[in-house]
Amino acid sequence: MKKNLHPDYHIVDVKMTDGTIFQVRTTWGKEGDTLSLDIDPTVHPAWTGGTSRLLDQGGRVSKFKKKYEGLGF
Repeated sequence: MKKNLHPDYHIVDVKMTDGTIFQVRTTWGKEGDTLSLDIDPTVHPAWTGGTSRLLDQGGRVSKFKKKYEGLGF
């Protein structure tokens, strides 16, 4: 097998938006670097269930709902 084929796999700190820090093994950065997240599962609506409403621009949502209303969406 060829030498130096794989990237360096090391431990870095990941800093969540709420300030908590945990360690992961990755090829990102260098050993001991800190990856600061702008969005993470504690704040993103996809994971939190979000309270944001879908904006119906041009009736697209209404048109979709009407088209597929018989399927139980």
